[in-house]
Amino acid sequence: MEQRINFFEKGQGAMKSMYSLGAYLAKSPVEQPLLNLIYFRVSQINGCGYCLDMHSKDLLAKGETGQRLFVLNAWRDTPLFSARERAALAWAEALTKLQNNEVSDEVYNEALQQFSEEELIDLTLAVNTINSYNRINIAFRPLVGTYQPGMHAVQA
Repeated sequence: MEQRINFFEKGQGAMKSMYSLGAYLAKSPVEQPLLNLIYFRVSQINGCGYCLDMHSKDLLAKGETGQRLFVLNAWRDTPLFSARERAALAWAEALTKLQNNEVSDEVYNEALQQFSEEELIDLTLAVNTINSYNRINIAFRPLVGTYQPGMHAVQA
């Protein structure tokens, strides 16, 4: 697939606000490995090749196991994920796939059992941010496979 626009180069002004969200989330009380797992899962749902390449490389470089990444699409069927991770994954999927224009009370209550209100707000912001990045990448088709671990790291 051919890149349409290099928004990393041409869209610096427009992307500045998105980068601010990343800087905020880098300081979130929600642990960074969990946020990165959420970024990967949401990118799977949205089919964003660039983000899948990026987040898989970053996750592996930070010690995530290949086994967990290989089965992440079926996280409900494996014991490899903690209750906190499961609640975050359910929350991320519910926000990304919005059924009947809502997030169910069941998913919300499960998330509140694992996250403080501040953490749940940050988790929601993280899901919204990666959904936005996925859609930008899908629109402009950056070259998949060119990412190097840490290349877009946010300075916390």
